[in-house]
Amino acid sequence: MATRVFLVRHGATVLSAEDRYAGAVDVALSDEGRSQAGALSRRLAGEPIAAVYASPMSRTQETARLIVLGRGLLVSAVPDLRETDHGHWEERTREEVKARFPDEYARWERDPFTFAPSGGETGLQVLARALPAFLAIVERHPGQSVLVVSHKATIRLVIGELLGVELRGYRDRLDQSPCGLNILDVQPGGEARLVLFNDVSHYATVPGPMGKRLSPWWA
Repeated sequence: MATRVFLVRHGATVLSAEDRYAGAVDVALSDEGRSQAGALSRRLAGEPIAAVYASPMSRTQETARLIVLGRGLLVSAVPDLRETDHGHWEERTREEVKARFPDEYARWERDPFTFAPSGGETGLQVLARALPAFLAIVERHPGQSVLVVSHKATIRLVIGELLGVELRGYRDRLDQSPCGLNILDVQPGGEARLVLFNDVSHYATVPGPMGKRLSPWWA
């Protein structure tokens, strides 16, 4: 039996608003991010969510708790759902990285799936830990609905792999807004149907500015 997965990116943080790399940094939600999670909680109020999983980071844990507030559900931490570690880029802005590490940044822009900044992770490494964790959750809940809260790159890689997207271009072709809602129906063997992608209608009429969160290839 298929499992319905409400796969959600965490809400906005101060660092995400400043366009800083913060995959391995344990930054909290901003007030805006808490408001986004509250709006999604109201949207999903009628859904029979049986279990809740999130990466261990405070921004994902808090987002998950706010979404299921009042349901009496505990949030289970899944370390392998954490975000990409950007190594020595962490907490730096995109413009600072481009200026200080131009060659490394150019290689990463060309192929973030197989190249990583010094001390960081490739997309392939992220997928290798995140996809088995995601599928293990599915196998534990046949015929049920679950909430999974993770991160921008991690979600794009998992969805891209499940749908057969060419993953060297995942940053160019798949976007994820703060507290964006994805819905997938997934069989225990990994066969998946994408029902909804990156929807933010619980707090905004349209996603953010076109191209703002995508790589320069799109711009």
